[in-house]
Amino acid sequence: MMQVPPQFANFPAIDASLNGTSAVLLLVGRGFIKRGHMAAHRIVMVAALASSSIFLVCYLYYHWHVGSVHFQGQGWSRPVYFSILISHTILAAVIVPMIIITLSRALRERFDRHRAIARWTYPLWMYVSITGVIVYFMLYHLFAA
Repeated sequence: MMQVPPQFANFPAIDASLNGTSAVLLLVGRGFIKRGHMAAHRIVMVAALASSSIFLVCYLYYHWHVGSVHFQGQGWSRPVYFSILISHTILAAVIVPMIIITLSRALRERFDRHRAIARWTYPLWMYVSITGVIVYFMLYHLFAA
């Protein structure tokens, strides 16, 4: 496995923590809106956006300096890992404009249109956040050399 320079060694764990935090915040935010707590929902969803945004900055910074980290698993783990990684990567690209549109509609108080896209944004964003943590564990812990 590629040797990661020490100054970047904590970045994967930080990224996974930020993804996990985003997932928890999304779940809490959804709970708030289901109970009609709009102000709490707004605060928690902005925090989820902040967590995901900080993740993205850290992720890009890490990979700019370290490059690609190759999966070391063999056998059954390879198709499982790459299936998760490919779906995660595609949906991560798709979710960014969806989050922006969802947020924009909420900020403009177009709540009918906000709800319509949030029904899709929420599960996809949740999937991307959770699979980000799974990819981290598979890449850096379960099958690391």
